[in-house]
Amino acid sequence: MFPLCPGPPSAQLGTTPNIKHIVVGRCYNYITVVNPGLRFDCEDIWRQFEESVVRQSSFNVTVDYHRMFYATPQTWPCDRCLFWSKTKRLVHSYTAVERHFWTLEDTLVGYMFNDLVWCGQEEDSGFDFSSCPAWAACRHHPVYSLWRQASQNFAEMACGNITVLLNGSISNAFNRKSMFGSVELDGLDPRRVDYVNIKVVTDLEGPFIESCSQGSVVDLIQILRSRGFRWTCTDNDETLMILQCIQNPKQSSCQKCANSFSLRRSLTFN
Repeated sequence: MFPLCPGPPSAQLGTTPNIKHIVVGRCYNYITVVNPGLRFDCEDIWRQFEESVVRQSSFNVTVDYHRMFYATPQTWPCDRCLFWSKTKRLVHSYTAVERHFWTLEDTLVGYMFNDLVWCGQEEDSGFDFSSCPAWAACRHHPVYSLWRQASQNFAEMACGNITVLLNGSISNAFNRKSMFGSVELDGLDPRRVDYVNIKVVTDLEGPFIESCSQGSVVDLIQILRSRGFRWTCTDNDETLMILQCIQNPKQSSCQKCANSFSLRRSLTFN
């Protein structure tokens, strides 16, 4: 799935500056404002994270975060898990509207580490702030290792009806090498999950490449069937289309929708 990285892969900018203040601050914000019912020791979580990463090579050792995850136990109710692949911006706009959904980024660990980069250095006890490997380059990257374990935990906890949001404007909307395809899908338990509700959404102006009946989404449905899952699949959910129009109201398809809506309102009130 990913190369083992016997040598340093192409580098990118180093560890996010002020990462400790960001992570600990996000933790306090999460347990104080976002989910005030939780009681966690944010400083201890940081210590467990730091000890997992420092003094490690950035590319040839799988980082073990089990002590940090042990310090952040969290459960979530059934019927709320929302998985996604190549739809990050849209999916978080969606959860802002449909607030009963939870993505991985809405869990404590996901919230703390979202969009951050980090790596250690063997010859020092701290983080490398000058250069880190590109985290998608190999499965041993410390960032990839954390998200893989977080994704596995998220999938294993999923129950009831779950939803998967895929991008129908790209080839391989369902990619077996993605985090959803390689980790989360295999972590789902058909004894706990009632339905897998797939939503395939395209960009408003296209391209219109994949759908519930076309492309890699069909492969996903076949996998679900073979594992005994019940499923549904919807193309271009109306709420998701409206959200795209809010973000890009000048697109021609949005103008057509607005005109149609205005006409319906006029007919209703006259």
